[in-house]
Amino acid sequence: MEKIESKIRFGLIGKDIDYSFSRAYFTQKFKDLNLDTYSYENFDFQDIKELDAVLKSNSNIKGFNVTIPYKEEVFPFLSSIDEKAKEIGAVNTIKYTEDGLKGYNTDYYGFQKSIEPFIKEHHKKALILGTGGASKAIAFVFKEFGIEYTFVSRRKKENQFTYQELTQEIIEDYTVIVNCSPVGTFPDITKKPAIPYQFIGKKHLLFDLIYNPEKTAFLASGEARGAQIKNGDKMLELQAEKAWEIWNS
Repeated sequence: MEKIESKIRFGLIGKDIDYSFSRAYFTQKFKDLNLDTYSYENFDFQDIKELDAVLKSNSNIKGFNVTIPYKEEVFPFLSSIDEKAKEIGAVNTIKYTEDGLKGYNTDYYGFQKSIEPFIKEHHKKALILGTGGASKAIAFVFKEFGIEYTFVSRRKKENQFTYQELTQEIIEDYTVIVNCSPVGTFPDITKKPAIPYQFIGKKHLLFDLIYNPEKTAFLASGEARGAQIKNGDKMLELQAEKAWEIWNS
């Protein structure tokens, strides 16, 4: 059996990540490219401090992807951070360099390229459901698009809405709604963010970062009321390809 030390390894840092889009995607990619010595694995940590042991005991890891809930918590492990990732405030891709680990953000690229074809003239305001690391990349893209955005969270914070505060007027005014929360992810496919769906209409665009299931309860509820919908599969593919580009640059 081939020793793992002879492999060129990549992996996903996250918590409770058995589902892992990245592992399946890159494993297939390595197979398609005949990269027999390349492998991709999950680093499923209950605490980001567990990364210390992995870094000390492995010399053949060349890069990581980072997912919930460590896109911000991983910062102390990095020697440097790409300017865009620094501005966003979240890292989802890490490259080994001669000077240590360097953090990048490819979420913003994946989101920008996947939502851009759906943006229409009347899409002036956006609600971002959730305030985790991924939501920061979404906000960065809206800033670049010139779309006004407001975060929605369960707890009251300045310049944000809580779910309880979402009125008919707010929903009708904010015609782009992006779910950055994990609510609705397999296996809890009947769950959806607690927004007043009855006020969604044909002018709305609903985007869900979740890709499993393909059509979440959030998206299905919007579609039933005439909204455009898009899930996170294309975003994930695009951010993965951008990460691959970074690792090989």
